[in-house]
Amino acid sequence: MRRAGQVVREVLELLRAHVKPGVTTMDLEKIAAARLAELGVKGAFKGYGGYPCVLCASVNSEVVHGIPSAKRVLKEGDIVSLDFGAIVDGYVGDAAITVPVGEKIDPETTRLMDVTERSLHAAIAKVRPGATLGDVGAAVQGVVEAEGFSVVRDFVGHGIGVHMHEDPQVPNFGEAGRGMKLRAGMVIAIEPMVNAGKADVVVLGDGWTAVTADGSMSAHFEHSVAVTATGARILTE
Repeated sequence: MRRAGQVVREVLELLRAHVKPGVTTMDLEKIAAARLAELGVKGAFKGYGGYPCVLCASVNSEVVHGIPSAKRVLKEGDIVSLDFGAIVDGYVGDAAITVPVGEKIDPETTRLMDVTERSLHAAIAKVRPGATLGDVGAAVQGVVEAEGFSVVRDFVGHGIGVHMHEDPQVPNFGEAGRGMKLRAGMVIAIEPMVNAGKADVVVLGDGWTAVTADGSMSAHFEHSVAVTATGARILTE
């Protein structure tokens, strides 16, 4: 799973370097697909439940599962969440980053991205044998809500292994001390999705793209994290 995670990280960093005004989300899809082909590795997303691409690219108020399009041109001041998965030797890696487009990003939007990423690392810090899923979710929720943002509740993290989505579900909210206890050997994908406005989301007519109901900006960060005897090991960094 570490090898799969390394492929995911390499592709996400490659994509980050190509995010700039004038690039389309389909351009990013083609870059990701080409790198997978060069590595001889299969993407985890394309064909999953009928999803058409190897990459999810969600812009601004799009929360998750944005389908790349040649018509979606990135503009100065946008943000784009890039969610990507790969399969190596039958095991899956999955991670996401949110990337600013250009240099002129609204300060509140920058703060949204920073808080979302910080909430992810707060959650990872709770990962150890005997900790609960409530500890993980409460860590995300605590960071996010203290900053006046909202945690999306309609989508959650998940177990990951030979399949992209496995038990247990890993909510980004909860009560410390509650829920399933983590055990050494488990791997979970922790993925805060955070809205600048309210938590409510709506899925568009394409059946995939989820957007904020109030049109506010949304950010998304994710790592695949192994539970070890000594704590968390991030497989996708």
